Amino acid sequence: MADWLQLNDWLYDGLDSLFATALHGTPLADFAGPMALVLAATLACVSVLGVFMLGLGVILWIEPKLWARMMDRRGRTTDWRSLWVGEQGVTAGEWWNKVPYGLGRPIGALNKWLNKVMGNASDNPSVARVNNRSWHGAWWALPGFVQTIADGAKFLTKEHMPPTKADRLIYEISPFLIISSTVLIIGFMPFSSGIYAINPELSVLFALAIFGIAPLGVFFAGWSSNNKYTLIGGIRSAAQLTAYEIPLLITVLGVCVLSGSFNFIDIVNFQHSAGAWNFFLMPLGFGLFIITMIAEVERIPFDMPEAEAELVEGWWTEYGGMRWGLLFAAEYMRVWAACILCTVFFLGGWSAPFAGLMGNLGVVGVVWNDLIPGVIWTILKSLFIFLIFVWARASLPRVRTDQILEFGWRYLLPLSVVQLAITVALRLWFYDPAGLGSGSAWDGGSGFFWLVPLVVFAISMAIFVVYSIDEDKDPPSRPYHVHTVEPAGTHVAGSGHGGQRVGKTGMR
Repeated sequence: MADWLQLNDWLYDGLDSLFATALHGTPLADFAGPMALVLAATLACVSVLGVFMLGLGVILWIEPKLWARMMDRRGRTTDWRSLWVGEQGVTAGEWWNKVPYGLGRPIGALNKWLNKVMGNASDNPSVARVNNRSWHGAWWALPGFVQTIADGAKFLTKEHMPPTKADRLIYEISPFLIISSTVLIIGFMPFSSGIYAINPELSVLFALAIFGIAPLGVFFAGWSSNNKYTLIGGIRSAAQLTAYEIPLLITVLGVCVLSGSFNFIDIVNFQHSAGAWNFFLMPLGFGLFIITMIAEVERIPFDMPEAEAELVEGWWTEYGGMRWGLLFAAEYMRVWAACILCTVFFLGGWSAPFAGLMGNLGVVGVVWNDLIPGVIWTILKSLFIFLIFVWARASLPRVRTDQILEFGWRYLLPLSVVQLAITVALRLWFYDPAGLGSGSAWDGGSGFFWLVPLVVFAISMAIFVVYSIDEDKDPPSRPYHVHTVEPAGTHVAGSGHGGQRVGKTGMR
């Protein structure tokens, strides 16, 4: 699908023409092309980072609000109103009148208008959680957004106090190792066919290799803090990430096999040309990717490395101030990066949904397919994936460490291998690169026969429903953690008739 917003091409062509004209006839004329390329790549990196950080700011505001709504609460209510309404109506007075030459009068007029529309004098219903500075019913004030900014300001002003016996070098490097490796991933992720920082042929391998660096920083942070809680959290994190990274890589390998490329842009183009998103061809892979990514970023229900109830804050415990803020930001950056990767791998990236159907609707189809830039579709789809992350956090209880590891090794790893085998079969036996297999069935282009994704998706959903409503009435004799139906310490050890009942006080 063509995207009119080809930012990378515009930057290079414009700068190349500018440098060629400006340096014509000078000794630097031969370097006009390379200089334009370097500057264009720099501006492209800044643009990609800007789009990424814009989405990150949105999800930092969305999650607490959405999670609170799922919990039947309002969540954060402090909004921009706190900037012009004082505590219990007590303000600094009309300070703008003291600004010389009357330059403060526009500020005073704005302040009075804001108080009239959304202030103490307004008739909107108030939610006085923070005295009278909180939300007064105006949705456009983005209730709770200003609290995110206040939290960032708090992190910046807090004192940094490292533990006395910490390994200072590794302790200080670990947060920057985590966040720098996360930022590097952004450079390989395309937001559209014309908005990306770099596009090597093996961009998927580069991105996932960089994604695997952060767990080292997590373990180093836990070990270097010289604290038992942080050490346990670091060990848990290393074990958990190892158990889930292998299924993740096998699942992504299935995506690359099906698409026939290790390049992000080629994977998106394949989904458009094949006539079906990978989600419909790999629904199991989509589920595996979501689950493993939730575990990789250590979110509920896989947040045992942090476990506030028993490890205080896990491997974060000894960090404070902006170091803690960087770790917090890195976690959400990895979540946002995971959502974008899921969009690229399974939801067609920047391709418009129902592009073929909407194309038959005249002006509506033109707006839907041609006027809306691809970066908008990428962000919207990624926000949808983020809603799944929040939904899991609000719905699922925390899982024990042994259950987390067992689930990863005993279930997700075999399922990822099965998914890889299915994708190999789909690619070899059902994909027609030339569109010659059945005449009009492929509509004269490369891809899958329309019935293939329909059958694969229907069978996958049927199996999912069957296993969702199935209850194992007769669990195995060996009490696997995921099958244990009796309280810990009271199950029957051994198999069959020779087992012994284990009590809390020992064997009996």
